[in-house]
Amino acid sequence: MSAPASSTTPTPTAPGSLPLIGHALQLARRPLPFMTSLREHGSVVRIRIGPTPAFVVTDPALTRKVLVTDSAHFVKGGKIIDALRMFFGDGLATVADGDTHLRNRRLIQPMFNKAHIADRGPAMIDQVRDVVGAWPAVVTRDVYADMNEVALSAFLVALFGADFPEHLEGEFVTLMPEIMKGAIRQTILPPWMTRLPLPANRAHANRVARLRALIDQAIDHHADQSPGLAPSADAVSTGAERCPHAEVRTEDPGGLFKTLLTAEDPLTREQLQDEAITLLTGAIETTGTTLAWTLYEITQDDGIQRRLRDELTAVCGDRPLRYDDIAQLHYARQVLQEAIRKYGPAWMVTRTAARDIDLGGHRVPKGADVVWSPYLHQHDARYFPDPDTFDPDRWTAERAPAARGSFLAFGDGRRKCIGENFAWAELQIILASILQAWPHFTLTSRPPRTQAVVTVKPDTLTMAYYPQATSMPRASAEEARPMRPSKSRQEQ
Repeated sequence: MSAPASSTTPTPTAPGSLPLIGHALQLARRPLPFMTSLREHGSVVRIRIGPTPAFVVTDPALTRKVLVTDSAHFVKGGKIIDALRMFFGDGLATVADGDTHLRNRRLIQPMFNKAHIADRGPAMIDQVRDVVGAWPAVVTRDVYADMNEVALSAFLVALFGADFPEHLEGEFVTLMPEIMKGAIRQTILPPWMTRLPLPANRAHANRVARLRALIDQAIDHHADQSPGLAPSADAVSTGAERCPHAEVRTEDPGGLFKTLLTAEDPLTREQLQDEAITLLTGAIETTGTTLAWTLYEITQDDGIQRRLRDELTAVCGDRPLRYDDIAQLHYARQVLQEAIRKYGPAWMVTRTAARDIDLGGHRVPKGADVVWSPYLHQHDARYFPDPDTFDPDRWTAERAPAARGSFLAFGDGRRKCIGENFAWAELQIILASILQAWPHFTLTSRPPRTQAVVTVKPDTLTMAYYPQATSMPRASAEEARPMRPSKSRQEQ
């Protein structure tokens, strides 16, 4: 345990702070360059978010102290957690440390063990194949929107079972990106601005309320469809059109959420809402973002795409993907891990100091926000040489050990992401399904720039999908595909 130090090193303050708003302008206009620049000033750097000071940890070893060694003294909290709590409520990602967190984590953990995930795997593969196969060929499509849609669709089948109402799924896809923008806005602005009756604040509150209403309908629908569960008094009957496979999927034994509905010590309706929102947000925002960047990087390197397709052919041959196959897709896992490494998924996470404490020789006062950034750590050249280069081979068995200490995309310690195993399975299923369904796809937009919301998303990214590798004329392929830049294009 680290005791408060009687003599500590003065904590450097990042340049560019403005009266009243502190570093909020830099966090709003150029968050990723600003965050990575803090490493130049020291292992712990003081910034201001409005009038409130925060301490950014730029050394991954110190971040592990915050998350693991001294985690009891750095509790879940801070501005970003407070903003996310507005729509997560007390879900697993935002609930304060203590008995409630431990109880809910133990209750939810079985949903994400390997046996449960494997049980839902075939249903997820079927759903993803349906969605991906329905994309029209040779049509420019918004890749980020597509990836969010397919990730959400797969997760809804896993979470709530088959036969999920389409109108609910559609609203989830529409609402979530806007809610996440509102959350990050509330994180970087001074608190007094977020409390004003401004149109943006009212719109954010209305979206959060609508999301909770949708979750309530989803819970009731799942209770109605699950054998042995009595429907709730306020169950909603929808007239939504069923998918073509509804007759088969009505025999589905129920999704992962059934574990919570049938627990001996069940959660309240509000707690069920909180956990469902938390799980869905992770499924859409982080998975969709990772997949979008992965497809972009694939279009930029024929060698990566060829190795992915060769591996998939070696494992599956001409037959469709099966759940057991994904454990053998080692190179695909490396490509996905490199996409997560290079693009986040999160760029800023906060904790709160529970008492005055020494952190790397710097005094952090009780109640202060402590900020750590997976994006910053995963672009540290000491651990990831040439960090702006997309290099899946840095995750080979020979090279990976040197990098793992700074790979913190899923967090660490007792608050580590509970759905990590599920996330890897979902990512593998979706990537393999796209590669099987579409022998060729090409970039049709300019190279995307990074845009930091809650995750690091592409600002624009469109592609066209082709049913045969030879169906696209060579000239159009060369026109649509830009030269690969030597370094990633950061926000300007």
